[in-house]
Amino acid sequence: MAAETTDLDRMRDQARRWLDDDPDPASRDELRAVLDRLPASAPELADRFAGPLTFGTAGLRGPLRAGPNGMNLAVVTRAAAGLVGWLAAEGGEGPLVIGYDARHGSREFAERTARVATGAGRPALLLPRPLPTPVLAYAVRRLGGVAGVMVTASHNPPQDNGYKVYLGAQLGGALGAGAQIVPPADAGIEAAIRAVGPLAQVPLGPPGQVLGDDLVAAYVERAVAVIAPGGPRDLRVAYTPLHGVGAAVLTAAFARAGFPTPGVVPDQAEPDAAFPTVSFPNPEEPGAVDRLVALADATDADLAIANDPDADRCAVVIREPAGTGTGWRMLRGDEVGVLLADHLMRRGVDGLYATTIVSSSLLRALCTARGRAYDETLTGFKWIVRAGGGTPPLAYGYEEALGYCVAPDHVRDKDGITAALTVAELAAGLKAQGRTLTDRLDELAAEFGVHHTDQLSVRVDDLRIIADAMARVRAATPTTLLGAPVTEARDLLPDADVVILRTAAARVVIRPSGTEPKLKAYLEVVEPVAEGDVPAARTRAAAALTTLRAEVATALGI
Repeated sequence: MAAETTDLDRMRDQARRWLDDDPDPASRDELRAVLDRLPASAPELADRFAGPLTFGTAGLRGPLRAGPNGMNLAVVTRAAAGLVGWLAAEGGEGPLVIGYDARHGSREFAERTARVATGAGRPALLLPRPLPTPVLAYAVRRLGGVAGVMVTASHNPPQDNGYKVYLGAQLGGALGAGAQIVPPADAGIEAAIRAVGPLAQVPLGPPGQVLGDDLVAAYVERAVAVIAPGGPRDLRVAYTPLHGVGAAVLTAAFARAGFPTPGVVPDQAEPDAAFPTVSFPNPEEPGAVDRLVALADATDADLAIANDPDADRCAVVIREPAGTGTGWRMLRGDEVGVLLADHLMRRGVDGLYATTIVSSSLLRALCTARGRAYDETLTGFKWIVRAGGGTPPLAYGYEEALGYCVAPDHVRDKDGITAALTVAELAAGLKAQGRTLTDRLDELAAEFGVHHTDQLSVRVDDLRIIADAMARVRAATPTTLLGAPVTEARDLLPDADVVILRTAAARVVIRPSGTEPKLKAYLEVVEPVAEGDVPAARTRAAAALTTLRAEVATALGI
């Protein structure tokens, strides 16, 4: 009992110190309400003060709530002060460019960041309204920003928000100009954040300069230049931004490129921070694109496309061939990734083609056959855009989580708008020949074998479950998979919490998610195509993958 009383007193003291420093009356009231419910609210209070949100290579991301372990005005003020202090200490010159999405708190957090920057004597440039993340990444390069901040939680649940940092050319270098930060910048910024004193001593300046729509028009113009002029444009597209900020920019880009205006899911067309029609605003989640498929059916669309809420990811849904009885199917990120790579190669786009260790091995095979340079990185576009050290220059990069960079000189990050345009260009060209994306996938399978990929993904409430599973697979690493010997068992610690297993015809990559409380195992089976019978090879690959999934789940103890 004495220990419990001591813990409660300690938490009360922490909370009171926070209240004294919190600049937001609303979050102070929220925290007082939690204190008023003690001792019943002790677990909640302990979670809020379990520690500060970690400023990693994805910046900050967490639930909107008072306390250091949440996204709120106090945390954002401290993060902004640490960032601008670090920029000054590194000798960085130029404006801080700031964008935001339509989530709860995003505009307020962006405006506070601008005032912290100007209070420190640095110009702040705000995007004119809630806009896609790739527009911010583009703006950092176009405007010569020393850095950029994007306030977004991407495809996280509605109660979350986040704070993503990009660097300009001066501090990020040629490969990192307009790209997300990588070590050691993240550690330096985090140290600067910890060194910030009382928030009342952080000077706040004027609100900064709000940019005009000419910036958005310039982004659209450059986006349209990604595709070749004069090609086929007859393509009916159904589209959803999933209540996010992508619709206006995507439809403008399609119109500027000469495509028919996509049909947009009506009740998902406008930004809505509550995401009322989806249980989880991620196009990969079950049910997320049901309304999109219904619209595609109703309008006899050739193709259906979804962006995630900040429009840096792109999901592609295709109509299965007649007679299969399966209707519409979302392509896996690996399928779209290789389709785009193959398309760019056919267009003669030279340079380095890159993906990550968790993506399909088909891109490597494609590059070998087509004589293109290839590289493989850790997960995340912060690594993909730096692939190969810049020699040869990056031409294209993708990751299986629906992220594609088709124009690194335009946006040095994943970009769901230019990816959608490039998919549309490919699909329209195939349609003009009486063919489909399915036909092109079958061609690739016939040439390289069926590369069937999938994920075993487990969301947890207790992060110890993930740590225990990783420890278990390291302690008892499988020696066989699908009845074949494991020819490679590689542990990437301490550089990354990743375990890789390979056989002659299968690969498994196991890692915790970097942005969500999930354990992920990325599975791949390669099945040769005999006598041109692609459907039979796909059937065999699917069966093998089902078995592989069960074997990996057993090894992880989940």
